[in-house]
Amino acid sequence: MASPRTRFYLDKMNAKWSGVCAGIADYTGMDVTLVRVAVIGLTFLTGPWTIPAYFLTAWMAPRKPTELYESSREEQKFWQGVRANPRRTARDVRSRFRDIDRRLADMETYVTSSNSRLAREIEELR
Repeated sequence: MASPRTRFYLDKMNAKWSGVCAGIADYTGMDVTLVRVAVIGLTFLTGPWTIPAYFLTAWMAPRKPTELYESSREEQKFWQGVRANPRRTARDVRSRFRDIDRRLADMETYVTSSNSRLAREIEELR
């Protein structure tokens, strides 16, 4: 089962009509105005097929849960990255953890080394 953060939802809070374009923009991370212009352009290029597809999507897709509106912009970008390319996102998270682990190891080496100046500063704090 997919995580609630990786599913497509109708974005009723940013909707003009039914929230399909706003949902597509939220799902892909694109600008909502660009998605709306693309849907209008697609309607003119393909004829009337886009209109029934739009209303079918509006009828079938679930509304975005209210708790997903409360997330920060950084968190939204993260989940958009997960939807776009899960492997790359996992690779980025592993890279961040490796960097944090390296920095912690550097700090541990500095603290546990025989640094007389650091030992003197620690003793002064007591």
